[in-house]
Amino acid sequence: MLPPMSVLAPFRQLTRLQRHTFVAAFLGWTLDSLDFFILIFCVPAIAGEFHTKASAVMGAVFMTQAFRPVGALLFGMLADRYGRRPVLMANILSFSAIELACAFAPSLAALLALRALFGLAMGGEWGVGAALAFETLPKEGRGTFSGILQEGYAMGSILASAAFAILFHWIGWRGLFILGATPALLVFYVQARVEESPVWLEGARKRRERVQLPARAGLLENVPGSARSLLHFLPTFLFLVLLMTAFMSFSHGTQDLYPTFLTVYAKLKPGTVGLIGVLYGFGSIGGGIVFGTLSEKWGRKRAIVTAALLAIPVIPLYAYGHSAITLGVGAVLMQFMVQGAWGVVPAYLTELSPAPVRATAPGLAYQLGGLVTSWNGKGQALAAERWGNYPAVLAVTVIVVALALAGLASLGREAKGQEMTAV
Repeated sequence: MLPPMSVLAPFRQLTRLQRHTFVAAFLGWTLDSLDFFILIFCVPAIAGEFHTKASAVMGAVFMTQAFRPVGALLFGMLADRYGRRPVLMANILSFSAIELACAFAPSLAALLALRALFGLAMGGEWGVGAALAFETLPKEGRGTFSGILQEGYAMGSILASAAFAILFHWIGWRGLFILGATPALLVFYVQARVEESPVWLEGARKRRERVQLPARAGLLENVPGSARSLLHFLPTFLFLVLLMTAFMSFSHGTQDLYPTFLTVYAKLKPGTVGLIGVLYGFGSIGGGIVFGTLSEKWGRKRAIVTAALLAIPVIPLYAYGHSAITLGVGAVLMQFMVQGAWGVVPAYLTELSPAPVRATAPGLAYQLGGLVTSWNGKGQALAAERWGNYPAVLAVTVIVVALALAGLASLGREAKGQEMTAV
């Protein structure tokens, strides 16, 4: 285990403004995740109210993931053009308002439509927040920052789990969606304490200077800078889409069906399901911090491969445990490894992306991976309902995606310590 001092050391070098930027990016992803996981925990209850199967409600998860790439492209392009900070605030307000609207959905069809809109808003937050953070933070300790930043996602799942365990009995799924609208308050913090990315500001200054220069000849010179960067970046971008497809399958394949598995198959009560969710959320945070920090020593690739492969031995506890305790231990260990691999992602994708498309490309690759695997939760639910074997569905998913992720990561380019430049 890493000593606490080695984890905390990179934060001591941060300025006050850098700390505020990191906190804003972390909380943005936390509250985005909170809204997403409220739906995950409420699938059985929503299915009961609308008199349908869990697999039908999992279609709402599909809609969220399917529209996330659209949001990543839209909000990413806006952030590359107009700045990271104002677009991040627009993102937060958007997904908060849509989450509130979900609480009043009169039918499953209406809920599906609203979750598509939520996916659009959610899709932009990760890429914009990561660009703002890593263009502001120093490169020293970037792996640790990445590991903790990505675990805002786990913190969101912890908050959703706790809310489900404590409040579901009193306010139901609609009340939880109302609670999920509170992230809008984060906008006031961003407005008051967070400044624009210095890399983006420098890039904007250089773009203004270029506009004043005489036009240069040549076809490539007439292509906008962001388009030119994407053209050269395309092979790496396509690889990142494949990599993120594996990553998304790893996380959603081990998380989305799990609360339903615990409720329907293991017959656990909501309070127990919520408690297990809280515990594996803390396991996720630990994994992200540990492997994110180790990636500073090992490199990004080795950290990802190690975490992915270590998930496979956990399957017997995670999917085949015979009590709430063994299932809980398995879930904690599984998410330690899953989010351990994920802890490297914010730094790795940002390091591999050129400045003119740094808010667009990482988020778009991230969300396109989600689009490819958007069938995952619904497909798992359908398979489990058809064969009545939730453990086998979960186990096969882990084996396949862990091996795929380890194989793809081993083929990638190492980029630890890449400079964040404005051109």
